[in-house]
Formats: sequence, C-alpha cells, structure tokens
Amino acid sequence: MVLKVRDKDAPISREGIIFRVYGYDHPQNACICDVEYAPETIYQAAAESKAVRTGLPVKYYKFYADGGLRFVQENYPQYQVFSEPLQRLLVGMKENQIGELRKPDKKLEEILGKEPKDSLMKALMKVLDLILDHSKLKLSDFGVFGSLLHGFYNLEYSDLDYVIYGREKVAELVEVLNDFYSDRDGLLKNEFDFFDERVEQKNWRFENYTLKEYAWYEKRKSIYAFHDSEELGRRVKIEFEPVRAWNEIKNEYHPDTRITGVGWTRAKALIKDDKDSYFIPAIYPIEILEFLKGDRADDIERVITYVEEYKMQVRKDEEVIVEGILEKIQTPQKAFHQITLTHIPGKKYYKQVLKISV
Repeated sequence: MVLKVRDKDAPISREGIIFRVYGYDHPQNACICDVEYAPETIYQAAAESKAVRTGLPVKYYKFYADGGLRFVQENYPQYQVFSEPLQRLLVGMKENQIGELRKPDKKLEEILGKEPKDSLMKALMKVLDLILDHSKLKLSDFGVFGSLLHGFYNLEYSDLDYVIYGREKVAELVEVLNDFYSDRDGLLKNEFDFFDERVEQKNWRFENYTLKEYAWYEKRKSIYAFHDSEELGRRVKIEFEPVRAWNEIKNEYHPDTRITGVGWTRAKALIKDDKDSYFIPAIYPIEILEFLKGDRADDIERVITYVEEYKMQVRKDEEVIVEGILEKIQTPQKAFHQITLTHIPGKKYYKQVLKISV
C-alpha cells in the first residue's frame, strides 16, 4: 500500500514526536517532514516558555526555527529519509515508523461530529458557519492544524488554525474574507490592520525584507484574520492555510532527477504565473529581467520557496526582486535552473527575499 500524505498531515512517532508533512514531493512509502512538538518524556524547554503545550496527560513543547530538525538529527537520526534528487538525508519518516497519522480534514470531521465541549470549539464552528453562509464552500473543503489537530489547545490564548483545500477554494475564500474586511462592522477583520511593529521588532532578522514590508504583504494575502469572540471573551487570531487538493498533487521530482546547488544570485524578474503560489513549496514561473549580483544562468525558469513568509507573496505580471540559491535541475527529459528560497543554516537564510521591485 502506498503512503498517501500531503502538506500539514501529521505523522506521530512511537516516542510521541509530532512531525508535520512538508510539501508534496516524497520518496516512495516515506514522507519528508518538519518537526513540530515533542513530549516532556523525551524533551523539555524552559517551563515558562511559550513553547509549552498543556491539555493532555503529558506536556508537549513546540519547536521554533530549526530546533526540531536539530533535535531529531542529534537524538533520533532514524527519522531521516534519503532524497534521491538531492542525494542526501532529510528529516522524515518511513511508513513503518509512523505510530499514528493525523489528518486535518479528518480531525475537523471528528470535531463537528460532537457537541462543542468548550468555548474554543464553539468559536471554531462559528467562524466556519460565517464563511459557509457567505460562500459556496463546504465543510469538506476545510481542516484544522496546530494545537487543534493535536488536542492540546488553550482556551486563554490558542488561535483558530484552519486548512483550506484546493486552489479554487482558496481563491473563493480570499474573496469572501475580503468582503468581511471591507465591512467596518464585519465579524472578521484582517489581522494585519492591527499589526504592532514594536511587538515583532526584536525577533525580526531578515536583511532584505523590512517589518513594514512584511505587514503589507501579509495583509494583502488576506488569509490572516481576527474575530472578537463572544464565546471566548477575547479577540482570537485566525489563519487559513492553503493545501493542495488531492487532484492537484503530483510528485515534482522523478527519482532520476538531480538537484545541484551552483551558487547564489540576486535578480530582477517578471512573474509569469501565480497559481501555485498558495502552497508550500510556492512556485513562481519567471522571466529574468536583470541580474543584480552573484551567479547567473541563461535558463532560469522559476522561483521555488519553502520559506513561509514568501508564500502568496507576489502576483502574475509583477516585477520582483529575488535572492536565493541558484540550483540546476537535471531531469530525464531536460535541464534548467531555478532560484530556491529554503531552510539553510546561518545568516544566508535571512538574506533570502522575494518582493515587488520598487
């Protein structure tokens, strides 16, 4: 039987490590993952840390940045899988290592099949009802991720984290959300109308992307909202995370494909399409207009980004600045280059950028 997973699905190891499936390109009967949480039985962060997750018999701790990847590589190296295109190990799980596989859509079905047991569940259903009442979207188009998926949410501060499945469904959702945002008394508001730069400043490390720019781009993505919840007695953040529908998924890389890093580049480019910008990885076909510094290639076809900040970042026909790794892709049929923004160690991670050229 072939392992069937997609972005945001959550494989759990027998030790209780909670992984998150990362993207859509995976080795046969295995999945490449990020690492989200670990139980206190094998890992502990500071007790007062924002990483603590309670609500279950065992405490869990959330990993930030590359902390989870390093934890697994150093302590549980068996949770790595070999990527043929990259010719190296990546954090992930083989099918026979998965103790449980949690899926966002199935979890939402489970939640909706019961009477809401607390105020967060009532708020979760109320927001969904608002969306469904103002659109043609269906409950089956949604799922939940994060603490809602795993059952250790906190009534005092947990957010509402939804998955929305499918390219057309994402476009419809964004349209509906913008209708709410345009109403001064709307029950849903754009989170980034309330962005406080002072709160985020201390953690901001991107060198070519300012906090002011970040807030502008996140606002126009429209998938981050606020709701003043009567049920919770507080303002709750809402995120709608786009994930491909099953019929939109294909494994991007043939096992005989090879991906080779050939340098670093910064260029001005024209975005030729944005239909695959919603997802991780986000893919933007481009035309190079000008090389600004670094390495060059005559056959750069696209930008591909695994950096969350640059999902849904730019749109068709916009001229952009992009800086990242220059990679050569050799498939059984052709060879071309791409500019990749991804998780890399050190300061270069924060030099990566994708934004409109001013």
